[in-house]
Amino acid sequence: MELFERIRRDQAEEGLSVRALARRHQVHRRTVHQALESAIPPPRAIAPPRPAPALGAHAETIRDWLTDDLAAPRKQRHTARRVWTRLLDEEGADVAESTVRAFVRLTKAQLGAQLAPVFIPQVHDPGEEAECDFGEVSVFLAGELVRLFMFVLRLSHSGRACHVCFPTDTQEAFLEGHVIAFERFGGIPGRIRYDNLRDAVAKILRGRNRTESERFVTLRSHYLFDSFFCEPGENGAHEKGGVEGEVGRFRRNHMVPVPKVRTIAHLNAMLAAADRADDARHIAGRKVTVGQAATAELPSLRPLPEEPFEVGLPRLAKVDRKARIRVGAASYSVPVRLADRVIEARLTGLSVRAFDGGRLVATHERSPHRGSETLVLDHYLEILAHKPGALPGSVPLAQARAAGAFTPAHERFWAMARRRHGDADGTRALIEVLLLHRSMPFPAVHAALDAVNKMGSVDPELVAIEARRLTDRRPPSVVPVRPETPGATRPKPTLLRYDALLQGTAR
Repeated sequence: MELFERIRRDQAEEGLSVRALARRHQVHRRTVHQALESAIPPPRAIAPPRPAPALGAHAETIRDWLTDDLAAPRKQRHTARRVWTRLLDEEGADVAESTVRAFVRLTKAQLGAQLAPVFIPQVHDPGEEAECDFGEVSVFLAGELVRLFMFVLRLSHSGRACHVCFPTDTQEAFLEGHVIAFERFGGIPGRIRYDNLRDAVAKILRGRNRTESERFVTLRSHYLFDSFFCEPGENGAHEKGGVEGEVGRFRRNHMVPVPKVRTIAHLNAMLAAADRADDARHIAGRKVTVGQAATAELPSLRPLPEEPFEVGLPRLAKVDRKARIRVGAASYSVPVRLADRVIEARLTGLSVRAFDGGRLVATHERSPHRGSETLVLDHYLEILAHKPGALPGSVPLAQARAAGAFTPAHERFWAMARRRHGDADGTRALIEVLLLHRSMPFPAVHAALDAVNKMGSVDPELVAIEARRLTDRRPPSVVPVRPETPGATRPKPTLLRYDALLQGTAR
């Protein structure tokens, strides 16, 4: 290519003849003509393979010998000379050694390219080893198709596996997956095989040596298991073939069709149920089920430590003017009283927890979307009581509706309260009802709200009384009646139960 460039440049700049160019560059005039016609040299002509009539029918014999060598010890395989001497002695061939050498070289290259890797079956003692991996899955999360990461830890002896989905494949998810799996198994295997995940390996050294991440070493020290790292790349995939196959098997059997869930917690509950169902399956060649093998393996696992491993490290987070903290590339709400303050946040693979002075003030499911914001309506109720006009178009309200926390019962109460008391006072009445969720179970408040709606009342105190009654499992003192006419009223409260209490006859 460079020679053609020099020839073309000399001709263009100096106008030299073909003969002069050939003399200057010491090439044939044909080469000069080729360079002037095109800047790209013509492809080099490849001579067709020469026939070897002397080899003839012996070619297939040589190929059979070399194929048999693939199963023989390396130091006891045919050399080209040994092939030639065998042909002379056993086949009576009349062929030159050089011809045999060329054919053997070509055949060995072809067999090497076609040779598939050979794997040796392994046996695993109970509790001896497990294998770990991540796999990608797609899920309809709250109606949106998202990509999640499924952590898998599989006991090599019994075949029992734990599957947990995370919104990311970060180190927090990697560590939390171990904690969940060990709890599910009821113990810890002696050694775990890994590929070279960045969550565990900071640097790949020569051979099997690795510089491991500090947090992974802390996890391993806490649970006292050993780690084994496979060869980098595809060559090491077979070294943990059990979990490699498990990812695909589980995905095909339990995630087709694509699951539709409201939250990741709901999805993981489904996966846990699928793991329990898989205890009844048989692995090919085994007489016992996975669950029976796992039960027999349990005594061989190392017992769990008294305290679980703390996945989330504390970090400082500044609360902005919208009562949000930014953790893990997403924003999460905290109570409005913490605005403009610095608090502590703990990020795990599945959750974000906020602490103020050591007290837990907010817990969120970790978002799978970068730049998203997760806002809880309850965190904004105090400020909304002063600014009720901000509620109808607020993001926290929209998210509460989508999550099912703001139900049709709330909508009916709010609509009725605004018709009777106006938008501002009607919204404040709704906020009083929403505040009840902090001190009483959601089902009790929701059932009380339904009952009060049927009565046609918009009194938050009546909702509180009914919710407390349901919480204490007391029968109603009066039968609520919905007014049929504008002048009708509900029955007046009675003191009969309190009189019975004084007399000691109440039930």
